[in-house]
Amino acid sequence: MNKKNNVNKGSRLAMLFFAITLSCSCVSNKKIAYFQDIQSVKQASLDSAIAFTEPVIQPDDILSINIFTLNPQSGAIINQAASTPTLGGNTNSSLASQSTGFLVDKNGEIELSLIGKLKVAGLTTYQARELIREKATDVYKQPNVQLRFANFKVSVLGEVNAPSAYTLPNEKVTILDALSLAGDLTIYGRRENVLIVRDNNGKKEFARLDLNSSSIFSSPFYYLKQNDVVYVEPNKRKVSASNSAQIQTIGVIASVVSVIVLAISNFK
Repeated sequence: MNKKNNVNKGSRLAMLFFAITLSCSCVSNKKIAYFQDIQSVKQASLDSAIAFTEPVIQPDDILSINIFTLNPQSGAIINQAASTPTLGGNTNSSLASQSTGFLVDKNGEIELSLIGKLKVAGLTTYQARELIREKATDVYKQPNVQLRFANFKVSVLGEVNAPSAYTLPNEKVTILDALSLAGDLTIYGRRENVLIVRDNNGKKEFARLDLNSSSIFSSPFYYLKQNDVVYVEPNKRKVSASNSAQIQTIGVIASVVSVIVLAISNFK
């Protein structure tokens, strides 16, 4: 009778350790799917989605500027300067030092050959393009100006498949675009608590977005600005996985203890 009780105790002990190990590796599927509050219908619309607002030019931005005229040689001086690598700017970014274009100085100005200095800080790319076109008419005949950000960069960090700093060809970028570039979140990423860090006129702004909810479409941080940082925190499963060596050790010890208990009970 005692032998049978000992065997049962050893079995229960092994099952207990197995259950603890299994529970540490479980994750709720409820926290994985995006936009869970949107009903399962073929078509839906959100009236509260936030409208896109164009980002404004700031000091240390790099602008790609090209001027085209009826005489292709006329704008060659500016266009050649625009293709020259820009040194300086954001010294913390190797991407900025490799960009080409015109650097916005600390006074918010750029300097164009034959046109001179123009203050562009605080303007959208459309407003800056119109300003340059207006000034260029004094030098060129019927100028056509093309202008865009050459260093529109967002950084995606944390639990994504390809964390990196991404330089983008356009300025209309959403949080979903950035996460797509980074290969989406890993299974360990906290979808309900994604952090956005934004530099606004020298001040840091923070926001947390819940990808499980459609409320992100109404957030002012849904559209990203240049130099935004997106950080995805690890969930509890990742923390447990980081301790997998300890869990495996406990499992081995539990197995050894169970074998010893069974062996002792068999000899009694």
